[in-house]
Amino acid sequence: MDNEKKNLLTAEADGIIEGRNAVVEALRAGVQIDKIYLMKGETDKTLGHIASTARAAGIVVVDADRRKLDNMSRTHAHQGVIALASVREYSTVEDILQSAADKGENPLLVICDEISDPHNLGAIIRTAECAGAHGIIIPKRRSAGLTAIVAKTSAGAVSHMPVARVPNIAALLKDLKKQGVWVFGTAAGGNTTLYDADLKGPAAIVIGSEGDGMTRLVTENCDFLVSIPMKGRINSLNASAAAAILLYEAVRQRG
Repeated sequence: MDNEKKNLLTAEADGIIEGRNAVVEALRAGVQIDKIYLMKGETDKTLGHIASTARAAGIVVVDADRRKLDNMSRTHAHQGVIALASVREYSTVEDILQSAADKGENPLLVICDEISDPHNLGAIIRTAECAGAHGIIIPKRRSAGLTAIVAKTSAGAVSHMPVARVPNIAALLKDLKKQGVWVFGTAAGGNTTLYDADLKGPAAIVIGSEGDGMTRLVTENCDFLVSIPMKGRINSLNASAAAAILLYEAVRQRG
């Protein structure tokens, strides 16, 4: 098998749709698309049509520079557009809270504030499913989505764990607090240690991005900033490891 064909097959397996015709056909066929990346500054008719069709269908459209598209591309023939297929439909925050109520349980939510690494998001989904969380919430932009790589890393958990996508995480936290959900952010300089945090009630655990942690507005909208004890020389954990530690403390407390 020549390299070009091999690259095309691996791109398809990972849900990466490259090139103008391929993306137009995917939109026409109603393929579930997570996000479309369009080259900045390109304003020709075909790319304009792709952008307007995608936005009308509620698909997130992201402006990307050539380097970003080149790095994402498997076929090296992206023609200024790459779409990422979605492995399933997104849920809503209301549905997630309702599913907890239907089970007679206090909601346990995981909120990912700009987790851009699909392997981290997949690992968080896997752990959340194992820990009995009711759902995960991610932002529409600057976040990995429900792509094939996320699904693979989640080891199938993506089929069982509802994931909602919202335009603004800080606004969501304000809304959750009005509904009686306590918001626990993870932060190295947190004022509450992990074992003093009361995770038995309605709780949302916020995990910040890999490099910068939680954004300022999100931090300001947390009820508690929780620190995980650090005994080694490195003072931070991988985002998915931090999520696992908080989730399983919630499992322990909830009995």
